[in-house]
Amino acid sequence: MAVWRTCMREYHCCQLLPAGRATLRRGALAAMVAGLVGAGAASEAQAPSAAAPEPAAPPHVIGLGQPLAPADVERHAITVFPDGRNLPAGRGSVEQGARLYAMHCAACHGAKGIEGPAARLVGSDGFIGWSDPLRPLRVRKYPLQVLSVGAMWPYATTVFDYVRRGMPMHAPKSLTDDEVYAITAHLLHLNGLVPGDAIMDKEKLPRVVMPGRDRTVSAWPQER
Repeated sequence: MAVWRTCMREYHCCQLLPAGRATLRRGALAAMVAGLVGAGAASEAQAPSAAAPEPAAPPHVIGLGQPLAPADVERHAITVFPDGRNLPAGRGSVEQGARLYAMHCAACHGAKGIEGPAARLVGSDGFIGWSDPLRPLRVRKYPLQVLSVGAMWPYATTVFDYVRRGMPMHAPKSLTDDEVYAITAHLLHLNGLVPGDAIMDKEKLPRVVMPGRDRTVSAWPQER
């Protein structure tokens, strides 16, 4: 600031003196600029550096969802494994399954499991035979028609798991375990994998050998 005041006094003096006004004016302006630059550099050197603010700690609880009671967890933890683990208690016969199938399944899959309009459930090769030379083209055009239980599904326990979890489509999880066993038995019978008097339960169902197992690469250590 002292440099600034000195420069300003010299500048005003130059305005009053007729001789050498231009020379003094240039000198005063140069001194003003040099003084301002020097003062700015000094202030920057003396100013303490501001510490960077520390990032806020993340919240411990995000706030999504809600705690589940043990009963809720048990209701959703229903995955059935190929070796039969997690199959529930219960039993169902082919005869019982035929009646339940007519009530809950036939409207989408057909009376014999081959009519559709939903994916075919019966047939070792689905709608399209494995020996058909045009199979790749037909599969591409009709992808849902090769998903029959006898053609593709590698484990009988998967049939139970899928039916219990997602069927019937308009009311999933509405069937009892006994009813699911019965419908599974009926589907296996329609595919010629169990006799007409078969009764399925947690012990017998994993023993059913599915044709699709040989066409599937298994990720289960028990089968390696």
